[in-house]
Amino acid sequence: MEKNYSNYDLDNLDVQILSILMEDASIPYTEIAKKLIVSGGTIHVRMKKMEELGIINGSNLIINPQKVGFDITAFLGIYLEKGSQYSDAVEQLKQVKEVVELHYCTGQYSAFAKIICRDTSHLRKVLNEDIQGLKGIQRTETIISLEESIKRQITL
Repeated sequence: MEKNYSNYDLDNLDVQILSILMEDASIPYTEIAKKLIVSGGTIHVRMKKMEELGIINGSNLIINPQKVGFDITAFLGIYLEKGSQYSDAVEQLKQVKEVVELHYCTGQYSAFAKIICRDTSHLRKVLNEDIQGLKGIQRTETIISLEESIKRQITL
């Protein structure tokens, strides 16, 4: 069972390390150590500890979808036939590669998804063939994003 750690469990050095890495995840530990005036080994030990505690969950390469031919971002409100079908819906939606985020939520939708597609015909195919036909999905509502104005991580 993974524990839930609040920012109060992190000391100032941990917060500084995380802040630097959130700006640039490719920075070497030795560079972080120089900035913070500690040893590279200290950074390594702290990072390992934070990974084991579940504070850090890997690192990702972030690409610009538009630069690689994916020009449509849409948000999808998903209505399930029954709330108890959420786990099954998640497993099915994991198979749709265009679904890049999925949230179980309160409000009118059972789930809310972010999908990225090449163009409107690709979006139509994903909606009609890949998502709306899934077992347990009653209907969907689509909101197309015209521009992403803010995208960031939390600030520590």
